Amino acid sequence: MSTRVNVVSDVHGNAADLAAAGAGADALVCLGDLVLFLDYHDRSRGIFPDLFGVENADLIVSLRTARRYEEARDLARSLWAGLDPDGGSREALIEDAVRRQYAKLFAAFPTPTYATYGNVDIPGLWPEYARPGVTVLDGERTEIGGLVFGFVGGGLTTPQRTPYEISDEEYAAKVEALGEVDVLCSHIPPEVPELTYDTVARRFERGSTALLDAIHRVRPRYALFGHVHQPLVSRMRVGATECVNVGHFASTGRP
Repeated sequence: MSTRVNVVSDVHGNAADLAAAGAGADALVCLGDLVLFLDYHDRSRGIFPDLFGVENADLIVSLRTARRYEEARDLARSLWAGLDPDGGSREALIEDAVRRQYAKLFAAFPTPTYATYGNVDIPGLWPEYARPGVTVLDGERTEIGGLVFGFVGGGLTTPQRTPYEISDEEYAAKVEALGEVDVLCSHIPPEVPELTYDTVARRFERGSTALLDAIHRVRPRYALFGHVHQPLVSRMRVGATECVNVGHFASTGRP
């Protein structure tokens, strides 16, 4: 008897559709980015506009889209300083907002769910919300339906400095720790130009050469990932491996 697995990534606050994402499946796999800090399409949604308003959300998106990252950071610093002149409560405000999102999102996960972190997630908070039936894996393997799934969470360092970015070396060590797998699951894609280019943002997102090396070396059946919301190519074969961007769940609501 075959096992059906539904896969989502880049949930970004979409708890309503997440509750139905496991329908008809034996398991749900989630490849991270649960948190919604700022929605580039609907700037009224997320932690940033809740704190600073839609006008400032529009401005910071325009700066980031133009790759004026230093100006965007200067704007963010000035907004935080205005909100909290003493600079002591920024982390607490963000954590409180993230906690509210995590409470809804983890409650929506079906059983069983296997999940790893995205680059905007805060791994230190997940143990508080991952109830029985939700298994969190990062640099680890598990068996689902007779196949070995390996999970690598987080992203690589970028000018955006999102919460869970790590060095190439640390990321490569997690990939290496997986060993032989049938399905390679990650938040970011392997370093293939067609898979890393976002056609709306008009830029290459960071992909992992360690993932690409593992695909060539291990030859898993599938490599599943998200992160690139509007990819140039959502599916392609690399050697023996079918590489699949599983989609921007926040927008589609479909696994």
